[in-house]
Amino acid sequence: MGTLLQTSVFFCLSVGFLFLPENSDAFTGNDLSVQCQFVFRNVCFEFVRESETWSQARSSCANRGGDLLKVVNSPIQMFLKNNSREGNISNFTWWLGEGFQGQHQEPTTKNAEVSKENCTYIKDPFQLILTSDCNQRRGSLCTHRPKRTLYSDMHMSVANIDSLLLAAEEELLRMERTADEPTNQNRDEFIKYLFLGTVKLLDDSILPDNDTVTKIIKCSTGILLLSMNKCDIKTNPNPTSLFEQVFEIFRIISELVVSKYPQQFIIRHPTGIIYQSTHTPADLGNVVLGSEQDGAFIKLPSFAALKSQLGGYDSIKSQMAIFTKNPHPTDVQISGTVCSLLLSNNKKEIHLSNLSEMVEIFIPYPNASIPTNSTIVLEKNTKALTTINVSDPDVTICLTVEPNANVALVLRLSEGSPPNDTYFSNTTILSLTEGYRWMITPEMLQHTRGVWYIESGLLNSSWEPGLTLRINSFTAKCVYWDVENETWSTYGCQVGDKSTPERTQCLCNHLTLFGSSFFVMPNYVDISRTAELFSTLSENFVVLALLCTFFGLYLVTLLWACYSDRRARSKRKMTLLEDNHPGAQYNYLIGVQTGHRKNAGTTANLTGSDGESDTHVLTDPDKPVFERGAVDMFLLATPFPLGEVQNLRLQHDNSGGRPSWYINKVTVQDLQTRQVFHFFCNCWLSVDHGDNMTKKTFNAAKNNEVASFRNIFQTRTSTGFRDEHIWVSIVDPPSRSPFTRAQRVSCCMSLLLCTMAINIAFWNIPIKEDSPVVFEFGSMQITWQELMVGVQSGLLMFPINILIITIFRSIKPRVISKSHKGDSEESLRPPSVTIPSILKDIEEVISKMSISPRNKMSETHRLESTSDLSYALDMVHDFIQLMQGESESDPHWVYCSKFLLAGLCHLLMCLEKLDERNFPSPQDYLQTLNTTNILVRKAEMVFSSHLAYCPPPVKKRKKKATCWLPWWCVFLGWFLLLSISGISTFFTLLYGLDYGRAKSIKWVMSLGLSLFQSIFILQPLKVLGIAVFFALLLKPVAVEESEEIEQLKLEQQIKCGRYSGRHSL
Repeated sequence: MGTLLQTSVFFCLSVGFLFLPENSDAFTGNDLSVQCQFVFRNVCFEFVRESETWSQARSSCANRGGDLLKVVNSPIQMFLKNNSREGNISNFTWWLGEGFQGQHQEPTTKNAEVSKENCTYIKDPFQLILTSDCNQRRGSLCTHRPKRTLYSDMHMSVANIDSLLLAAEEELLRMERTADEPTNQNRDEFIKYLFLGTVKLLDDSILPDNDTVTKIIKCSTGILLLSMNKCDIKTNPNPTSLFEQVFEIFRIISELVVSKYPQQFIIRHPTGIIYQSTHTPADLGNVVLGSEQDGAFIKLPSFAALKSQLGGYDSIKSQMAIFTKNPHPTDVQISGTVCSLLLSNNKKEIHLSNLSEMVEIFIPYPNASIPTNSTIVLEKNTKALTTINVSDPDVTICLTVEPNANVALVLRLSEGSPPNDTYFSNTTILSLTEGYRWMITPEMLQHTRGVWYIESGLLNSSWEPGLTLRINSFTAKCVYWDVENETWSTYGCQVGDKSTPERTQCLCNHLTLFGSSFFVMPNYVDISRTAELFSTLSENFVVLALLCTFFGLYLVTLLWACYSDRRARSKRKMTLLEDNHPGAQYNYLIGVQTGHRKNAGTTANLTGSDGESDTHVLTDPDKPVFERGAVDMFLLATPFPLGEVQNLRLQHDNSGGRPSWYINKVTVQDLQTRQVFHFFCNCWLSVDHGDNMTKKTFNAAKNNEVASFRNIFQTRTSTGFRDEHIWVSIVDPPSRSPFTRAQRVSCCMSLLLCTMAINIAFWNIPIKEDSPVVFEFGSMQITWQELMVGVQSGLLMFPINILIITIFRSIKPRVISKSHKGDSEESLRPPSVTIPSILKDIEEVISKMSISPRNKMSETHRLESTSDLSYALDMVHDFIQLMQGESESDPHWVYCSKFLLAGLCHLLMCLEKLDERNFPSPQDYLQTLNTTNILVRKAEMVFSSHLAYCPPPVKKRKKKATCWLPWWCVFLGWFLLLSISGISTFFTLLYGLDYGRAKSIKWVMSLGLSLFQSIFILQPLKVLGIAVFFALLLKPVAVEESEEIEQLKLEQQIKCGRYSGRHSL
């Protein structure tokens, strides 16, 4: 219904109020929810003086059952001018509707920051102004139309075909946009009034123009398609007479048009084609109705067979209709086109039945598949056996057995078991003069489902070496619509011998609605002959040798993949930076993507809007970092949030054998707010390359840079070839992907075996001698036919590709928690406490707090004695008072107070371990200890206060689109992979042995083309297509979220607990 709906939408939008009645009839407003003051052409205009924004005005108007005015033409403009003066409303401005149609008299105001939508308002003198500031408050002009029904619109317009069609198009548009439409009542009324309006044209002998005929046809097919595609079609099926009701409108239109075009005319509509012509009875003999170019046509019998039923008429109108979709869906499978033929005189329909000669109906099957084909070498004193599984008792089997020599063949048919000299149900003789096709009718099959056997052998012909039989078969069925019984029936119809897989010839002795059913028999291989076929391995080892070669390569590649996975597994881990302060609890995840060279070491420094981080050494004692193409992840902890990260400083010490480093990209993810900052580096840090610098500062990328087409396309393409391209990803898969190399190699092997099985199962088609040669190298030739087989096999691989690979890619990585029991006693033993160590710790706490300008804390001088400790505690006390005075809490003060509390608890714990002899006097020691205790309690109060009044950071909800399977599903994936591989191997070998050596060699050539297309054409196109799709949607790559991050955060918390002596922190 695409054409109809597009026409309807355009028609309705372009008309607007122009099609309101010309006369302003009395309008009581009883069917409206508002009191009507101004009425023009049966429309109520409501001037709302309440000041509202445009969206508020639209909503309030809709709540009262109206719409903001959308169209202003000259009559409406004059009406509004007169009433604005009379109603004393000229000093107001009024909002108009969305998608307003009219000529604006002033330029658009530029205020795009307020609203992205353009809105229109009207002011006096009559001026239409388009503005982007839709948040201003104005009055509004709301319009109301009386509530109408399908009955009131179409019933009252039956006498006027133009008004009727306008109402019909509006009703079709309403039905399409409304749920549960069309209802049975609305559908029946629609067809009824459209039929009455069309009959009125016939009764009045009005010749409609082409536009009117087109609209009637479109409205008829529109309601038919809407009814056939409604949502509740299964629970509320259409009546079987629906098609006949719509077709009756077609018949009336044909009678109207045939007087204007007496010879022949053609109507093409969304559901098919109608051919209309006028003939004398004698001219109908052997006439062809329809068009062979369009596919479907009907050939009538000779006039001698028609004379008894048509000879009494002077003129006969023929109407042949083709429908692309079955108008009577039932349990009977109807494939392809449906056609009908209607003969009539000027008064009534003419029925033809029990003709002495058959009517030939040719019905195309546009989506026909290649039928089953096989070539059998007929040895001396042997016979060929064909097996066919019949699932429909009313089908006709079109069997062709074509020898490569001029010989006569005898064919025998039997059910359940192969025929012999005494057991068979039907037999026939095929020869060159009579043709080598046998039409096995439902009567021969005794209308019985099951397995049928056909035996082919020589008859009175001498055998010659190299004799082959090319056998192909397909099934077809001819049915017609029985109006009385409302079902599809085969009575009086049979399949003709001119049928092909692309077009069925039906022979019927009556006229009605005809359809055909077509099935393609799959390539059959007799599994019971497995032992017999495997005994021929010594003669035909081509497929076996190919399979052994592939399995050998697979085992070698699998060993390499397992070794590479073992090395990569140790490099996957995320790193908790060792130089993180143990009291810092605000976490960032740093992702560093290296280019093509190694480096010796790197340090990084983050700068944010709220402060600056310390310099951190990005290294991991357990694994090498910054290797070529690697993505290294580090957890960085800071005492407080850095805010909007503005820039990043990277440097390395130029040590090691190959210190040059090419850095691609760095990402900084705030693990509290999930905000991500991107740094596009793409440069060398080296004294030998680029600008010969080992230290650089990079600015954070802006949002438009991150979401740019270039960035997303490059990122998606790079990750796509390394992850989505199953063959290329074996060499260099993503370092953090759970899809291992061994799994990828095994999936490639499974896909290869599936490709071989699908390819060989559908490959054995008849060889076309005229197929052009696409490629020729020496004695090897590749024809267009072989190329197409490779394309089809490659396309069939997509479902299997998704089935196998998605399982491994969606398995959740198994994260094993690290045990702290294995830590050495030395690592768990706290370091010795001395006055210098205490001074160093408190100096470090103050230094980190003084980094942020918000803390207003100056950096202390070097602490050297216990007297300096009192000065440091005074600075801490002043900072606590500053935090107490902050009335508004935010994450900065929460994490600052938490960090300070951890430092003071650590100081108190160390002081308690010291002896008073380390101080000048016992009083100094007690005073320092008491002061620290007081500061700890104050810090606890400040931390609790800010934590209670500070809203938690807004965390973006995790996307539910990422669906992880449990880790144990890996065993399910391996089971499916091995099962599919084993089944594919078995059938590939079985088909190869059945084909013989010569055809197996030819099949191997076709397989090579299929693999080439899959690896170098289809897979790259898929990767590029996905990259373009995401780039057009401007969807950046997802950020990192995993259980491993939570484990690193837990380790940092454990360090904080050991540092402060409080595990609750």
